[in-house]
Amino acid sequence: MMEVPRQNSTFKPIKPKLRPKPRTPTQTPESKYWSSFKNHQISNLISSITSLTFSPTPPHTFAATHSTSLTLFSPQTLSPSSTISSFPDVVSCASFRCDGLLIAASDLSGLVQVFDVKTRTPLRKLRSHTRPVHYVQYPVHDKLHLVSAGDDALVKYWDVAAETPIVDFRGHKDYVRSGDFSPVSHEMCVTGSYDHTVKLWDVRVTDSKWVMEVNHGKPVEDVIFLPSGGLVATAGGNSVKIWDLIGGGKMIYSMESHTKTVTSVCVGRVGKESGEEGREYRVFSVGLDGYMKVFDYGRAKVTHSMRFPAPLMSIGFSPDCGVRVIGSSNGIMYVGKRKTKEENVESGIKSFWSLGQEEEKRVMRPSYFRYFHRGQGEKPKEGDYMVVRPKKVKLAEHDKLLKKFRHKGALVSVLGSKNPENVLAVMEELVARRKLLKCVENLDNEELGLLLSFLQKYTTVPRYSGLLMGLTKKVLEMRVEVIRGSEALEDQIRNLKRSVDEEIRIQQSLQEIQGIISPLLRIAGRR
Repeated sequence: MMEVPRQNSTFKPIKPKLRPKPRTPTQTPESKYWSSFKNHQISNLISSITSLTFSPTPPHTFAATHSTSLTLFSPQTLSPSSTISSFPDVVSCASFRCDGLLIAASDLSGLVQVFDVKTRTPLRKLRSHTRPVHYVQYPVHDKLHLVSAGDDALVKYWDVAAETPIVDFRGHKDYVRSGDFSPVSHEMCVTGSYDHTVKLWDVRVTDSKWVMEVNHGKPVEDVIFLPSGGLVATAGGNSVKIWDLIGGGKMIYSMESHTKTVTSVCVGRVGKESGEEGREYRVFSVGLDGYMKVFDYGRAKVTHSMRFPAPLMSIGFSPDCGVRVIGSSNGIMYVGKRKTKEENVESGIKSFWSLGQEEEKRVMRPSYFRYFHRGQGEKPKEGDYMVVRPKKVKLAEHDKLLKKFRHKGALVSVLGSKNPENVLAVMEELVARRKLLKCVENLDNEELGLLLSFLQKYTTVPRYSGLLMGLTKKVLEMRVEVIRGSEALEDQIRNLKRSVDEEIRIQQSLQEIQGIISPLLRIAGRR
């Protein structure tokens, strides 16, 4: 297709260069990706959602624990598929087995139960804890054992079939509220406690001695292994810390972007555009400040942040990168879902057929009369010779005067338009032409009054003050004799002085407030 280039106009309308910067920064590609998750709310739950977990097998059903119930949800419809309510107390945690057929759940009575996912039948009841249990989990590749921990400061490794604990790990001095199994070994696990420590355990060691210990510095709310198996992320206070276990428990990074306690962390992947398997891993964290943070631990920076209207208690991310679930303290789940590959293909097929039908309707041949009376909206085809008419440029009055090099007339014309952006644009153009001061020098009393009135209104505006402050100084120096000889101009100068004095008082008050707040912020940051 050939196109005839249109001729450029010799004069274009001027535009102001001093435009305000956008308050919201431009989104990065990753931020756009996380924002593309369509948000849904599930608000029929009773109380705070203490934990969320996904089945490791497709279609990756997810379970939410709330009050004395455990509810399973379908990731396709986001509707509850079944509910298990046979708990004597508030349910605190749940974990799917590696094949997705069984789920273990703990409650605040100290009981751990194992259920069949399809029939909801309780298969095993594990009784040994004397205090509430807050953590239970199956190993990644083990169907016969699980680990539990609770407020009795004990970590128990269970033989599920025999309903007996094999090993009791003793070492924590306070409540144990979280833990995780290594993704590369079903014999290594970590637990986090309110005694500020995270301990690494080897279930093959029967003398209940931990392998490694790190100190988070605050009560540990959650701890997870990162996919490599050599790194651990811990959450406590307002920080999330990354630890290198292979390097002897060295802290790699501390992310402190939350303003309140971080309650839960999980690992997810950045999926491809087609919805296939993810490419890079991210750490997700939620806290009582209502924020969800996405942390790229490879580059050590927060790549996305999202605010929710309630304190957040738990978070989960599906293994197929398609569903993100966040549980709040008021019983509302915020579910973010991306279109699956099948949905994209189905929508693509529909759009293909609809486009095909539209093409059949609007295809016209040269033998048709309407072919030669097509409108400008008709799209050109390959091989068409397209003639483009140059669009007529509409010039404002000040643009026409500038085009004729009538600089003073352009300045006076735009001062009477009461549009500050156009006035600044003309002044910037006159500065570029080195004619602004000459125009000011040739203004008569009435025209000078217009200029002083404009300076009084907009000199203290931050967007314009960079140019107008210097111009005001030059005007007073150049036209001082004329101003002294006119009472009206002197009144305008007094008004200008009052505006500047008021702005100075405001800036001084703001600096005083800043001096009061800065020490308080430093003290709050230390805590």
